[in-house]
Amino acid sequence: MQNTVWKARKRNFLGLPWTFTVYGFSQDRLFIKSGIFNTREDEVRLYRITDISLKKSFWQRIFGMGSIAIYSADKSMGDFELVNLKDSEQVKETLSGLIEKERENKRVTSREFMGDMEEDGEDSL
Repeated sequence: MQNTVWKARKRNFLGLPWTFTVYGFSQDRLFIKSGIFNTREDEVRLYRITDISLKKSFWQRIFGMGSIAIYSADKSMGDFELVNLKDSEQVKETLSGLIEKERENKRVTSREFMGDMEEDGEDSL
């Protein structure tokens, strides 16, 4: 993980970093590295991320953590979560800013349909 903007270890349910999963992101990619004997490293380009949301269970709030749900157009990763992160609000805001910046740099847009297409009574193809 070169030129890393943020990097953190996934935490267990008590908020302790005793897991073998590391999350990180650079200016253009998000990484998930997991495993101890057999390791796996996945990455998704930030411009492929279509939406993110922050979730906090009762226990996560008690221990100062949260999980970020990531919805992506990436074929291999699909939708996934960054689970049990410290300072999850700040991580989400930083990631969101980098995603928007990278989508602007790549001139990537997503089509969002607001309302029903057949609202005016006409059938559309």
